[in-house]
Amino acid sequence: MAKRALILIEGHRSMGLLFVQAAQRLGLHPILLSANPAQYGYLAAEGIEAIRVDTDNPDTLILECSRLRTIYHIAGITGALDSVYATVGKLCQYFNLPGPKPKSIGGCCDKFAQRQLLAQAGVPIPAYRLAANATDVESSVAEIGLPAILKPAVGTGSRGVKLCRNVDELAEHTTYLLGRKHIHPPYLMGESSPRMLVEECVQGPHYSAEVMGSEVIGIAAIDWGEPPHFVLRGCSYPALLTDNEHRAIVDASLSCLRALDLGWGPTNIEFVWTKRGPVVIEVNPRLAGTPTPQLIQLAYGIDLVTEHLRLVIGEEWNLRRMHSHAAAARFLVAEGDGTLDWIRGYCRAAAIPGVAEVKLYVEPKSPILRNGDFRDCIGHVFASSPSAAQTEAIVQCAADMIRWSITPFPVIGD
Repeated sequence: MAKRALILIEGHRSMGLLFVQAAQRLGLHPILLSANPAQYGYLAAEGIEAIRVDTDNPDTLILECSRLRTIYHIAGITGALDSVYATVGKLCQYFNLPGPKPKSIGGCCDKFAQRQLLAQAGVPIPAYRLAANATDVESSVAEIGLPAILKPAVGTGSRGVKLCRNVDELAEHTTYLLGRKHIHPPYLMGESSPRMLVEECVQGPHYSAEVMGSEVIGIAAIDWGEPPHFVLRGCSYPALLTDNEHRAIVDASLSCLRALDLGWGPTNIEFVWTKRGPVVIEVNPRLAGTPTPQLIQLAYGIDLVTEHLRLVIGEEWNLRRMHSHAAAARFLVAEGDGTLDWIRGYCRAAAIPGVAEVKLYVEPKSPILRNGDFRDCIGHVFASSPSAAQTEAIVQCAADMIRWSITPFPVIGD
């Protein structure tokens, strides 16, 4: 009998190994298709089969999957990246496998199209305008006002997202986006020319809802750190909400699913709580990356990655909570560019009772280059306990124990 294989279209910086391990627990043989398998270090460490293929070309992927189907029984196809998820849907349709709707995924990944669909359905969102050049940006801000958020119409991980507080910052960031300096590595997710969104700066606490199918699994409180950039500093489950606030976010989440024709598999929805209630900042039609799956498992005992894969291979998932704890993450964020001389205290931090994980993303002597997005994080701490206050104290204590030194790069000409 042929092995049951799970086809993974591209890997993932923080989630790839979780997908591989979950597949193996389910008795599946994971196979990664990637344009550059070497970028995923966990493949070699785990001995995972990887095939180099153009993942931007659905026809090429169909040919490769058809070839693999002569060797394996393909139980499912999935991927964790926004840039491939619509293609995943197309492959699932072609091979008659469970999967997301490609048109719905495409409508979400284009943030302007997403805004239009949400607005048409009456879902509360920030005021927004589409801009293709500096003149468009200026006229949009004249209508929306400053401060405003300026970001690419397509992208993930807060790449290129910035709060512009005055006309100088706006002009500088417009030039930056038009030069596509935020795109690294250089995939454009189908973009043929730069498009930008100018959005109202909505004030209030930030939250994130994790949805599986049409069920809200958990709502997190999100700390994006200091503006003008959006670098995740912290995340905690459950968010401390009143019953009315919780209900309003759940209702808004379900409204998003209806407006965007979602409801298969995982969805991550970001909100800001305002005087008028929850305002939707973004809908991501896939499983959120680190720390969401890890914290959901610590808080509720639900393994989102495994349950997602069950759905992918046509099995019934189990989203029942096993317990109800508080879980939190703190990210270690570099404060400047330069060379990381040393980083210490992480072993002591990991030994604190209640700390679930301490992980460093860089090693001493590594260059540190801040980008104003997720790439500024150099590590994380996860913790859990029966109470929110206790968990907050544990994760803060652990994060405070970790120290590092960065020597600035020499200035040319000195």
